[in-house]
Order: sequence, then C-alpha cells, then structure tokens
Amino acid sequence: MTETETVATGINPHGHGRASDWIERFLPGVVPGGAVIDVACGAGRHLRRALSLGHPGVGIDRDPSGLSDLAGRADVEIFGHDLEREGGLVLPTGDRRFAGVIVTNYLFRPLFPLLRAMVAADGMLLYQTFSEGQERHGKPSNPAFLLKSNELLSPTLIDGLVVVAFEQGEVPSRHGTTPKVVQRICAVGPAHPWAAVDPRPLGAP
Repeated sequence: MTETETVATGINPHGHGRASDWIERFLPGVVPGGAVIDVACGAGRHLRRALSLGHPGVGIDRDPSGLSDLAGRADVEIFGHDLEREGGLVLPTGDRRFAGVIVTNYLFRPLFPLLRAMVAADGMLLYQTFSEGQERHGKPSNPAFLLKSNELLSPTLIDGLVVVAFEQGEVPSRHGTTPKVVQRICAVGPAHPWAAVDPRPLGAP
C-alpha cells in the first residue's frame, strides 16, 4: 500500500495507528482549513489524520514524546500538559476556539465545560471513550474511567451544540482485537453547515 493509499484510508504511514472509525467518519465535516485540537492525544493518531486532511493541528498530552516527529512543523502546536494536575484546570491554549475538538479513550469529567468552550460557533466536537459494560472485556474497568449511560449527552459537554450523531453500545471484535463498550458523539456548533444550511444526509458513510 502506498503512502497516498494509507492516508486515504485513515492509516498512518508512520506506524502511529489507524484513526478511529468514528473520527474517520466525521472528521471530513470539519470546516475546511480550520484548526483541530486532539486532547490527551497520545502519539497523535487523530492529530495526524487531521493534518493529512489539511487542518492545522494542536496536540495536548501529559507525555508528548509520541509527537516528537511533528515538532517544528509550521502547522502543528504541541503541548506537554497534565490535564488533571493539582491546582485546577488551566489549558495551555487559553480561550482559543477550534473548528474541531477531538477526544478519544480518555475521560476526566471536570474537563467537560472546557471542551465545550473550545468548540467554535462553526466547530465540531468528536468524542469517543469507554462506557459501563467495558469491564466485561478488560481494562479500563474502574468506574471512574467509564461513562454512565447517556453521559456524553451531558449539558456541561454539549450545551448549545447540535447533536449530529450519538451511539452507545458494544463494538465487536475485528482484526484480532477484543470487543469494547463505548459511547461516541458528534456535535456541531450552531453556525456549522450541518446545523444550519446544509444538513448531513442521514445514512451517509
């Protein structure tokens, strides 16, 4: 498979993992050229996918070493930042708002209002993480790290946003992976085309 083919399918050619199917499905709906932030990004698989689609990107993680190959790029900002550090929630991006806000496989509930505040009026929130029931399949099994039913619909996270898609349930095993129980949401600001003049066709891939 060529590098062009791997980018087109959401597979990172440098070995940093495939984009989540949920992110892959909705990320093309982010306003063209708008900045995307990947929160608790790890090695930045979704940040890298956003970059491949022409978005300037911001990556935040407690340990940003997995992003070292992106350092110095004009279209990337990298922050080493502990989102849960003692002393309160203060993000290194200040009051900036983004065309795309991505969170996957991470849950720290006090962050919900800050994530909401980062979504621009024409922006998009994409969030997917584990929910109750995941403990049947292994980690995470601590209730503190598992969403309760419908929790991604919390007003502290999506107040004023338009929910485009929401799912909760079990993702079956594929390619040798174990099943996982998740919630996932795509919500957009009131000025995003999907919320106003150009609704997303239902049933589209």
